[in-house]
Amino acid sequence: MLEDKIIKAATEEFKQKLRQTLENLSMATLTPELAEQVSQGLQESIGSAALVGYRTFLESYDEKQDVLAVNGQALRFKIASAKTFLTPFGEMTVTRNLYQADTGGPAYAPLDEKWGMTGEYAMPQVQECVLLAAAHLVPKEVASLLQKSSLFHPSATAITNMVQASGEFIEAHFDELQYAIREGEEVPKPTQVVVASMDGVNVLVREPGNKSGRPKERPDKGEDNPEPASTYKNAMVGSISFYGIGEDEKGEAKPERLQSRYLARMPEERCPTFKAQFEAELDHVEKSVDPHVKKVLLNDGHRSIWNYIDQDERYKEYEKLVDFYHTSEHLSQAAEALFGKKSAAADDWYNKWYDNLLEEDDAATGVVRSIEYYATQQQIPKSRVNDLKQERTFFRRNQHRMTYADFRKRGLPIGSGPVEAACKSVVKTRICRSGMRWSREGGQKILNLRVFVKSDRWDSFWENYMTLKRAA
Repeated sequence: MLEDKIIKAATEEFKQKLRQTLENLSMATLTPELAEQVSQGLQESIGSAALVGYRTFLESYDEKQDVLAVNGQALRFKIASAKTFLTPFGEMTVTRNLYQADTGGPAYAPLDEKWGMTGEYAMPQVQECVLLAAAHLVPKEVASLLQKSSLFHPSATAITNMVQASGEFIEAHFDELQYAIREGEEVPKPTQVVVASMDGVNVLVREPGNKSGRPKERPDKGEDNPEPASTYKNAMVGSISFYGIGEDEKGEAKPERLQSRYLARMPEERCPTFKAQFEAELDHVEKSVDPHVKKVLLNDGHRSIWNYIDQDERYKEYEKLVDFYHTSEHLSQAAEALFGKKSAAADDWYNKWYDNLLEEDDAATGVVRSIEYYATQQQIPKSRVNDLKQERTFFRRNQHRMTYADFRKRGLPIGSGPVEAACKSVVKTRICRSGMRWSREGGQKILNLRVFVKSDRWDSFWENYMTLKRAA
C-alpha cells in the first residue's frame, strides 16, 4: 500500500539521518551545547524524512505511457526529468516524466499538473508564508527570518520573484478577491455607527519630478549609475470602521470601535481606482447593516476629499464631520496668527474655543466671528496676515462640519484616528523606510498585501486567492 511505502521511506530516512547526527556527539553529560545540537539534529532529521516521504508520495502518481492525449493533442514520452521545488520541509527534487508533441512545443509534465505545480517553484504553504512576511519586511529580511525559523530557506531573489508574480495576479483580480472576501464577512453585531474616512499620504515614487530632500553639496561628476529620478506623490488610504455606543465612567455616551477595514492605493491622477474600490466597500456595508445604523464621513480638512464627497450624491445620507484633532490644530494656528506665538492671549483664546467646540452646538460659528472680531480690533503684523487669512478660510468653509458637541452627546466619534493610523501602519511603516523609492506598480503589490493583513482579512484572502489561481 502507498501509505506503508511513504511511512517506511520517511521512517528509514529519519532514523538514518538522526543516527548520523547522534553518533558524532558526546552524550555523557547534558550541557546547553549538547541540548542545542540534539535539537538541531532532530529538526534536520524531521525535515529530511518529510522530504523523502513527500517525494515518495508524489512520484507514485506519475504516469509512464508512450502516448498521452492532452486537450485533443497526442503527446509522446520524451524523458524523465528532475525538477526542484520549495516545500515547507525545504527544497525537494522530484523526477517527473515529460511529454511533447511530435511537432515540438512546450514539454508537458502530468505530475506537475496533478499536484498544481505547473510552472511553480514554491508550494502554496511556502508562498503564503513568504507573502505574509513580505507584507512586513523587505526580501532580505524575510530571507534572514526564514533562515532562522523554518525548514525552507528561499533566497532574497526568490522571495522578490514570488512577490512580483503573486502581486501581478492579485492586482489583476483585486476586485474579485475583495468581493469574495466581503461575501464571507459579517458586520459586527453590536454595530451602531459606520464611519468612513479617507486621507492622503506622501510616498517617494521613481518618476521624474521636483527634487526632494537636501541638495548635493558638490557638483555631479557624471557617475555611471546616477540616483534615479524620484518625487513625492500622494497615495490614498481609506478606512471603514464599525462602532458600538457604550458609556463612560460618568454614564455618558461613548463610541467603542469594533473593527476597521482598510484600502490603500499608490498615487493616481484623480484617484479613480481608489474611489471605485472605496465605494464598492461602502456599498457592501450599506447593504449589510441595519437601516437605523448611523453613517458618518469623518475626514481631515483636505479640500479635494470634501469636494469629491460634496459632489457625489451617494454620500448625501451620511453625516459629515471634520476630524476634531485636525480642527484643533487649525484653532491653535489661528490663535498664533491673532495674538502671536507663546502669548498668554493666544493660550486663553485657544483654550476657550477648544472647550466650546466640544460643548456648544454652534461653537464653530462663534470661532469665525471671534477671528473676524479680533482681526479688526487689533493690528495684525504683516508676517501673520496670510496665516490668519488661511485659518479664517478653513473655519468658514468647514464650520457646518464641526458639530462636535452634538456628535459627543450622541456617542459618535469625532476623530479620524483609524485612517490616520492606517496612513502610518499600512503605508508609511512598510514603503516609506529610509532610501525606499517605488514604482507605482511595485508599491501597489505591497500595499495590497498590507491591507489584507491590517484588515484582519488574510486568511480569507489566501483561501480566495488560491481558489482563483487554481481556476485560472
